Amino acid sequence: MQSNALKNWIEATRPKTLAAALVPVLVGGALAFDHNTLLILPTFVALVCAILIQIGTNFANDYYDFVKGSDTEDRVGFKRASANGLIHPETMKKAAFGTMLLAFLLGMYLVWHGGWVILLIGVLSILFGIAYTGGPLPLAYNGLGDVFVFIFFGLIAVMGTYYINSFEWSMQAFWASLAVGALCTNILVVNNLRDVESDKRSNKKTLGVIFGETFLKLEYTALMLLAYAIPPHFLVQEGYGLVVLLPLLLLPLALKLTRGIWTINDKTKLNKVLEKTAQFMVLFGVLFSIGLILG
Repeated sequence: MQSNALKNWIEATRPKTLAAALVPVLVGGALAFDHNTLLILPTFVALVCAILIQIGTNFANDYYDFVKGSDTEDRVGFKRASANGLIHPETMKKAAFGTMLLAFLLGMYLVWHGGWVILLIGVLSILFGIAYTGGPLPLAYNGLGDVFVFIFFGLIAVMGTYYINSFEWSMQAFWASLAVGALCTNILVVNNLRDVESDKRSNKKTLGVIFGETFLKLEYTALMLLAYAIPPHFLVQEGYGLVVLLPLLLLPLALKLTRGIWTINDKTKLNKVLEKTAQFMVLFGVLFSIGLILG
């Protein structure tokens, strides 16, 4: 029984989505290393806080999607703990707020290290993590989920990681964050494409529900193109060497994933595309980080 309970909690963290927490810190840290400003402890604490906020957000989504009736028996996505009776909803709610509290407490070190701006970033990240599916105006239910992910798991996460190392904002960190934000958002795009029909029934107004499936396919393609525009920018405009183009090695996989988005009609098969999109983000992040360090 204990092993099953542990398995349920691990699955509830949605480990396949944790790339959204790992890659921004990796890229921001790599850029700081290249600029000779990398600080190991603050970067490690930032990584732990990012993972905790991601997990807390996932727990909150599990709870609020259940109480709002979005997770039903006809759901084609991955199994949800609250909806399937694996974890009591109130327990899940407490876990969400407890995880966010732990992230806040650990983040106090970063506030001490980096100042009030880090406090602002941390508090907003936690609040919007809860407000993603909770609160009076849940972002995911009003077409704002993609914007939230792009900003907080892209721009703010990468630039914030760089800031706690160098104590300054960087345009290079901004450019790098665009690639990270694009790939992170694509994970959500696949999720929304898979769930368009169930989201319609539960009145969850994602961009797919508002604008249709073709919009999501175009969005996925455009974000992939944006991600691939960033390494050449570092080569041509930022003076990096050819090694910064390492992510181009993944171009065949990027094309395969994009083709799948346009051609797969069986929504259950999009679960695999979602997994591969998250894995692609990790691989891209690792190769891009190597390029930044060696470039």
